[in-house]
Amino acid sequence: MRVGVPKEIKNHEYRVGLTPASVIEFVAHGHDVVVETGAGTGIGSDDAAYAAAGADIAASAADVFATADMIVKVKEPQAAERAMLRPGQILFTYLHLAPDPEQTTELMRSGATCIAYETVTDSHGHLPLLAPMSQIAGRLAIQAGAYCLERAHGGCGILLGGVPGVESARVTVIGGGVVGENAIMMALGMAADVTVLDRNVDALQHLARRFGPGLNTVYSQRASLDRYVVDADLVIGAVLVPGDNAPKLVTADMVRRMRPGTVLVDVAIDQGGCFETSHPTTHAEPTYIVDDVVHYCVANMPGAVPRTSTLALNNVTLPYALALADKGYKAALRENPHFRAGLNVHAGKVTYRAVAEAQGHAFADPLDVLAE
Repeated sequence: MRVGVPKEIKNHEYRVGLTPASVIEFVAHGHDVVVETGAGTGIGSDDAAYAAAGADIAASAADVFATADMIVKVKEPQAAERAMLRPGQILFTYLHLAPDPEQTTELMRSGATCIAYETVTDSHGHLPLLAPMSQIAGRLAIQAGAYCLERAHGGCGILLGGVPGVESARVTVIGGGVVGENAIMMALGMAADVTVLDRNVDALQHLARRFGPGLNTVYSQRASLDRYVVDADLVIGAVLVPGDNAPKLVTADMVRRMRPGTVLVDVAIDQGGCFETSHPTTHAEPTYIVDDVVHYCVANMPGAVPRTSTLALNNVTLPYALALADKGYKAALRENPHFRAGLNVHAGKVTYRAVAEAQGHAFADPLDVLAE
């Protein structure tokens, strides 16, 4: 198989689909790899590093898309990239389709086989290809929130951890999954006053065992959510419904009642966001203000630390990408139901139920379409 790695073109996105070390693995398995020139610059890997690993260097993204059987990326394909996809070509990347009907329609029109990192599962129901980026985003959320709390950046001028004699900032984390757990770790490490809300009691028990009495764990209901959001200095939205739109848990009314200079960080923005007042932003312009409350809603947060993010991503995606190349997508997806959960669009059909229901498309069972 010929595997293509284009340069990412989303705003301030410096990650890359494959590292030179991953290229070496593909070549060792007998595959060809073509990498767009400059694709690895953001992680400190130049064209010479990829060439030494055995890759061909292409002058443009068009050359990559035109010759590759499988495209391995990081972020969802932008409009110009979607236009270059063709029937039968495999696309393996993050897609986040539920809040993006335009992307879904264009992927269907392309006829490509589109497999999303974020909906691949494991035997425990976890999301192994999303987890490392969730870990990074959770940690970055606290860094970004602490920065935005500074008065010069629109915040109320509170130091996250306070100092002796002055109280710490109150941090509310909505969601106790991977993002939330990593946000909690960072916030407690910076001596903040942290509360986590979740409706999964097992998750709350796990967090209580891990972090001890320094963490306030609260069962999430409308009343408790309202209380701990409105009273917070920093709110982290860490809610995830796999493959579907995030629920709007923080209402516009809650935002109106928050103190001026409060900061909201919506890590769920890739899936539409969990604050009613959220809309996607970029690393170039990461924040905006609604009712004197600072909103940080960057849709590719891990792109800010591309070397760490790319290495962590390749650690988990490489075995799956190699399976697609070694066995072909039909065999690889048929034999592994957890991998098959990643199939979102195939040959013009939507094969992920949550996306189909969110956008009003007919749902096509993945096993049925793979048998065609």
